[in-house]
Amino acid sequence: MDDQSFLARRLDRAAVPLAVGDVLVLIALLTGGTLRHTTTEFLAGNPTYLLGVWAPFLIGWAVFSPLVGAYSAGAVETAKSSVPLVVRSWVPAAAVGLLLRAFVFRGGAAPAFVVVILVSGTVALGGWRALYFRLR
Repeated sequence: MDDQSFLARRLDRAAVPLAVGDVLVLIALLTGGTLRHTTTEFLAGNPTYLLGVWAPFLIGWAVFSPLVGAYSAGAVETAKSSVPLVVRSWVPAAAVGLLLRAFVFRGGAAPAFVVVILVSGTVALGGWRALYFRLR
């Protein structure tokens, strides 16, 4: 029997660069999306606004990425193993983010936004991971 806990098997120190990159990619994606619907002047005048945009999705990410294995030993081996793990982590993380956005934080979860966040997050996270392994 393995002495490691479930979570210990899901988190590998070598995945720290992936974790940092994933969070930066999500912040950039959500910030870019916000800038399509508001102005930099508005954001400068409301410095905490983006926190409310990022929070629901980062909370979902913090819950599901370790559970699915986005930072496991397998995730740091190759793009072939890492990209599917990040995509499988994003789908439930985005679902939680959308629920939190609809019921706890400001914003909503219109059907078009659901599609946009699922597709753009998948492309951004998968693309970043593929690029990481290509350049590594």
